[in-house]
Amino acid sequence: MVCQRCILVVNQELNKIGLEPARISLGEVVLDKEPDPEQLQQVDRSLQALGFERIDDRKSRIIESIKKKVIQVIHDDVSSLGKLTWSDMLANELHYEYNYLSHLFSSIEGITLEQYIIRQKIERAKELLFYDELNLSQIADALGYSSVAHLSAQFKKITGFTPSEMKKSRSLDQNRKPLDSVS
Repeated sequence: MVCQRCILVVNQELNKIGLEPARISLGEVVLDKEPDPEQLQQVDRSLQALGFERIDDRKSRIIESIKKKVIQVIHDDVSSLGKLTWSDMLANELHYEYNYLSHLFSSIEGITLEQYIIRQKIERAKELLFYDELNLSQIADALGYSSVAHLSAQFKKITGFTPSEMKKSRSLDQNRKPLDSVS
């Protein structure tokens, strides 16, 4: 579910089946009581007819593992990747084919895994700029960018500002997001 209309439609479908959601948010439904197997099958059929799918706990754990690993690498040291690409590292760490991880991530999160990684890098760059820990060249290097120009281009695409403009305006603090809400 990626929008308010999606939430509304899912709520209506659950009510038709006789399930009362305690809470529905983007990507998550919490039910008051555990549905029986027949109701789960009805939910699956209804959601699939609408272009949705019910995500089981295993898939949710995989997504959380992906996010955790991306954040860990970006905040610890991107150079720890060494010669590995993100796709190789994630496939090795999580023991799944990267294509599966990428497709699963996109279908649940509504953005590509690559976009998620870029957005996490930009949030880290904002943090480093805000605290004046490193210059732009050092930030680009620390985050695995090939050049300052590449970092600046992605930064501007995501934030609407160049790193220098944002640093000068000191509007970083109000533009920063908690890491778990980057999407």
